[in-house]
Amino acid sequence: MDFLAGEIVYFDKPLDWTSFDLVNKFRYLLSRRLKVKKIKVGHAGTLDPKATGVLIVCTGKATKRIDEFQYQTKEYVATLQLGATTPSFDLEKEIDCTYPTGHITRELVEQTLVTFVGTIRQVPPVFSACKVGGKRAYELARRGEEVALKAKTLVIDELELLEYALPVIKIRVVCSKGTYIRALARDIGIALRSGAHLIALQRTRIGEVTLDRCIRPEEMEAFLDRALAESSHPVESSN
Repeated sequence: MDFLAGEIVYFDKPLDWTSFDLVNKFRYLLSRRLKVKKIKVGHAGTLDPKATGVLIVCTGKATKRIDEFQYQTKEYVATLQLGATTPSFDLEKEIDCTYPTGHITRELVEQTLVTFVGTIRQVPPVFSACKVGGKRAYELARRGEEVALKAKTLVIDELELLEYALPVIKIRVVCSKGTYIRALARDIGIALRSGAHLIALQRTRIGEVTLDRCIRPEEMEAFLDRALAESSHPVESSN
């Protein structure tokens, strides 16, 4: 593999790592092995720290393909806690409000999920990387400033209830670029006349790239040693 010229590598981002943390670790290990001070490395489709799963990382000239990957359909498995909300819509912040769940049934959840399939409008979370006046929304929100974000049009291709065990439900979501699963959780909670927030989120697919093809951070060094050793021989190598 020629990482300087450009390669594409698939990672399984762990919990509580930022997407940048993973890219930074990979860049550091790669630059040390290649004995270069600088190498271009970027990722496609940021995952929140509280999310895990597929993260596509590009090096060298392959970073020009980042936009291509950003626009591909993504699949997630999300676990929601009903009856409670947090300001960040996930576990980054503490619960701020609780709501009744006694009226919620499996049938009601399934009927509600159907209403989100197709083209919808979604207001992004204030704790997000959306820009407001040139600044990231989460920077303003963390300073306690009022943040007003405009609704965006996106597409939910599939929305399936995988598990129902009140107050927790697990769903599978297939969606377009720009979908915030945290915001979807918020909106599902509202539609159920209750509240909801994410307690777990895993991205299981980007385009044709599935989780079983991804490398975990603890495998980075072995992967690089193997890839670089193979590249010194006249044998084709692919990710």
